Amino acid sequence: MDSNKWQEERRKRAYALVQAGWPQKKVAEALGVTEGAVSQWMKRAREGGLEALQHQAPPGAESKLSAEQLASLPDVLARGAEAYGFAGAVWTRARVRQVIQDVFGVNYHVDHMSYLLKKIGWSSQKPIRRAAQRDEGKIRQWNENWTNVEKKPDSKDKP
Repeated sequence: MDSNKWQEERRKRAYALVQAGWPQKKVAEALGVTEGAVSQWMKRAREGGLEALQHQAPPGAESKLSAEQLASLPDVLARGAEAYGFAGAVWTRARVRQVIQDVFGVNYHVDHMSYLLKKIGWSSQKPIRRAAQRDEGKIRQWNENWTNVEKKPDSKDKP
């Protein structure tokens, strides 16, 4: 059972116990919540009936992308950044934003891209910037030789 459903059932159980004549203090103890929580739930039930104790989606603006568009976004991005005219295969937030605008005609702020990427199961990552002159072979060789250069304690120095 997901968290929202479990919490909804707890609110309904509190309502049933209060209707059965339990004091709010005992209901709170039995359900492991504060008396204030039980009081708020009972107020909601008095004003809106049992339906008022059901889970309600958090407030906020509707998504600019429809559910179908959001579902197709991974397929759109799977084509790769180069398919949309970008140099290199790395997806950045700015690139994702541009593709969403070009493909779906929906404009988002670049800072919102991390949220959208997380929503579709992608992680927001920064590309590692490396110097063009970087020589991986020399770096590997230096790392191997470093163990010879690194000072090691003599066995006679040990206590």
